[in-house]
Amino acid sequence: MYGLIVVLTMLALCSIVFARELTEPAKVISADTLEIHGTSVQLWGIDAPDETQTCRYFNGNPYRCGLRAASDLESFIAEREVSCLLEDGTMATCSVDGIDLGEWLVRNGLALERYPRRRYDHAQGAAERAGLGVWAGSFAVPWLYRKCICLGGRPASCSDDTNAHLLERHSPHQNKCVDRE
Repeated sequence: MYGLIVVLTMLALCSIVFARELTEPAKVISADTLEIHGTSVQLWGIDAPDETQTCRYFNGNPYRCGLRAASDLESFIAEREVSCLLEDGTMATCSVDGIDLGEWLVRNGLALERYPRRRYDHAQGAAERAGLGVWAGSFAVPWLYRKCICLGGRPASCSDDTNAHLLERHSPHQNKCVDRE
């Protein structure tokens, strides 16, 4: 009887461990969100521009940086199998052929490091020095862009870093906007 309890306990523990890892082709929902087998997974440690967000090149020309980041991620994954290790709820570290997708996005200037472990400091510094992705011009950080939109701003004005900061500081309704962190 004791042996049966031990075996059942071990099987239960194994199923918990395996349930935390997802591996199969993924659909790109946004530059920092994937769908794997019907489960929405947020890439841990990063924040990417939203689909409606625009950034500007050094010459001042605007481009849809959120759409570009998602498109570049989709091209990089290219229908290969994605492995995700769930870290916290639906937050996950995901990789393709051993390449961490969060780091790849940050290293290419398509996303910013965001969360407390500072896993991608080196990659972000390299992207900024090289002027890659959003670092090739001006942009509002994604979390301020979302807050600006939540507070009633329009995508064009919230995509401007100055407007995003001003709207965030001066709105009496800022408590209704909670970041997804």
